[in-house]
Amino acid sequence: MEKVEILGVGISNVTMEQALDKAKAFIGKRGHMIFTPNPEIIMLAQQDSQLKEILNEADLLLADGIGVVIGSKIIKKPLPERVAGFDFVCRLFESGASFYLLGAKPGVADAAAEKLKSRSVNVVGAYHGYFDSDDDVISDINEKNPDVVLVCLGAPRQEKWIYKNRHKINAAICIGAGGTLDVLSGNVRRAPAVVQKMCLEWLYRAVLQPTRFKRLAAIPKFLIKVAAKR
Repeated sequence: MEKVEILGVGISNVTMEQALDKAKAFIGKRGHMIFTPNPEIIMLAQQDSQLKEILNEADLLLADGIGVVIGSKIIKKPLPERVAGFDFVCRLFESGASFYLLGAKPGVADAAAEKLKSRSVNVVGAYHGYFDSDDDVISDINEKNPDVVLVCLGAPRQEKWIYKNRHKINAAICIGAGGTLDVLSGNVRRAPAVVQKMCLEWLYRAVLQPTRFKRLAAIPKFLIKVAAKR
């Protein structure tokens, strides 16, 4: 698969449809990793060599943030489009695969599971992100035997957790899905469609959650660093 290397991180050069086709092809196999880095995660990888190595081991590494797409244009290797992690996961729900939800505060994964089941999504299990024992979680996942595990522990914890445990988990795919469960449960509102089309979802989320403004500083730092590396 062709990749576009941005600050040492190889982003998969795929459209949403191509990414979905590749993910569906993983079903029935085992041990695949899909991550969805935005500029903040790529900047974290500049200071965390383990995280960078893990990202580059992924079977699919999707350009979640519009900043990543802009960065690819700066280095004259344009990615075809943003492949938002949340949208990718929601499209994958339509595949007929079975899902296990892991992460967020107690009760959130269960609420997300119930809402998905009401839409006829095959959710076989859920577990909150405040666990002490990996073994307990992995045992529950393997008992439920899902095709896909959504791991929503926040970066870089989710990526490192998946990488550490990928060979212990009987699932075709583990996806680092960030705050997906908060949105699916209804605890966090998704930006209106018009805001998403304008690629300003990051700003909408920051307005709703002012604590995120500090994290937004990663975007200009990322673009400046990409331009300097070019």
